[in-house]
Amino acid sequence: MGTDESMPGEDDTALRFPVLIGDIGGTNARFSIVLDANSEASEPQIVQTANFNTIDEAIQAAVLDRSSVRPNSAVLAVAGPVDSDEIQLTNCPWIVKPRKMLANVGLGDIVVLNDFEAQALAVVALGEEHMEKIGGGAPEPNAGRVVLGPGTGLGVAGLVHALHHWIPVPGEGGHMDIGPRSPRDFEVFPHIETIEGRISGEQILCGRGLVNVYRAVAKADGKPAPFKTPAEVTAAALAKSDPVAEEALSMFVTCLGRTAGDLALVFMSRGGVFLTGGIAQKIVPALKAGNFRAAFEDKAPHSELMRSMPVYVITHPLAALSGLAAYARNPSLFGVQTAGRRWQT
Repeated sequence: MGTDESMPGEDDTALRFPVLIGDIGGTNARFSIVLDANSEASEPQIVQTANFNTIDEAIQAAVLDRSSVRPNSAVLAVAGPVDSDEIQLTNCPWIVKPRKMLANVGLGDIVVLNDFEAQALAVVALGEEHMEKIGGGAPEPNAGRVVLGPGTGLGVAGLVHALHHWIPVPGEGGHMDIGPRSPRDFEVFPHIETIEGRISGEQILCGRGLVNVYRAVAKADGKPAPFKTPAEVTAAALAKSDPVAEEALSMFVTCLGRTAGDLALVFMSRGGVFLTGGIAQKIVPALKAGNFRAAFEDKAPHSELMRSMPVYVITHPLAALSGLAAYARNPSLFGVQTAGRRWQT
């Protein structure tokens, strides 16, 4: 049997347990096993993608060689569009080939999702103990939500509740235009590196984007820019040891607030806006400094609406796996369309 072409309305979403779940990023791949509908996911196995030629080899070494449990199904989240039988990852040389995996790994059923769909599912799966609130009021239980993840790039997904299902809406929102607004922006933005003449969110709101802004601030003021990595810029900014780095992080946070606010308006996110990934977790003090919330709320004529919307930083280190586990346990809770993204023997 090839890709899933089942008729709408059939409840064929259930997966045969045990279910292997995997979150495949550019640098790391994280795997776990969900034994049954009532089980938490097993202790995650984390491997570096560079250490394996293929995902099949990584699964063999990280999961199959370490456990007597043999999964029957898999749900994998990958950083890249899922649009064929050979799925190229954005920041990793692996090519995921589900048809071959069915034979190589001994699986009967494979579902491949976009990595930000998994992050959106995690928003439903995680409790508030795994979140740090950045202002706003109480979330409305079944209202729209938005997930943003500044990381290697800028991931964006919506989450809407309809017909008793949570439906993730993946897309390429990280590539929307972003422009200058304040007088200082107009001094700095001409020095921000463009792609074909355009500044998209991803040119500012990701790791290399932060370095991009740092260099632009330095150029605008004719100052040196010795730092080369996002970690160096962030550390210097949070330690208040370098004024250029401080301003770069402040501008990053302001632009993140503006973009988060724009997306909150698009999805009417009365259920909250959720920031995911390592960068957001590391800069919580900067996000609480005030300029993030000010930029998020500065959306006349809807500023009052924006003030009511809560923003959260997801602090769980393996949020995507939690989302995948929730989906694996009960796929029918989620309106995830698997046509063309499910392979079965």
